[in-house]
Amino acid sequence: MNKTSVFITWFFRTTLIVALIAISYLAFTPTIYPLVVDHSDKINHAFAFFVLAFLIDFSFPSTEFNLNKFLILLFYGVMIEGVQYNLPYRDFSLLDLGANLLGMLIYWFSLPVIRLMPILNLRWED
Repeated sequence: MNKTSVFITWFFRTTLIVALIAISYLAFTPTIYPLVVDHSDKINHAFAFFVLAFLIDFSFPSTEFNLNKFLILLFYGVMIEGVQYNLPYRDFSLLDLGANLLGMLIYWFSLPVIRLMPILNLRWED
C-alpha cells in the first residue's frame, strides 16, 4: 500500500468513527424536532446505514463488502434499538431495523454503479 492509500484508508476509518458517534448520539438523545413526515425517520435510518455501509467498506478495502461487514452493521442497528428500548423517551422499532437493512442492501446492490465512478473506483485498484 502506498502513502496515498494509507491516508485514504485512515480518512475513511476516522469518518466511520465520527459517523458512528454522531448516529449514536442522535439515536440515544431525546428528539427535539418533530418529524416532517411520518416516514422521514425511516428514510433517515436507511440513509444512515447506506452511509455506514459505504464507510465500513471503504475503511477496510482489503475485503469486499461481505457478510461480515453486513453483520457488524446489523449488530450495531440491533444494539441501537436495544438501548432505545430501555430509554423512556425512545422506542424499539422493527421498522427501524428494516430501514437499516434496506440502507445496507441499497449500498450492496449499488456497488456495480459505485465501481464505475471515477474517484470511488480507486478503492478497488490495489
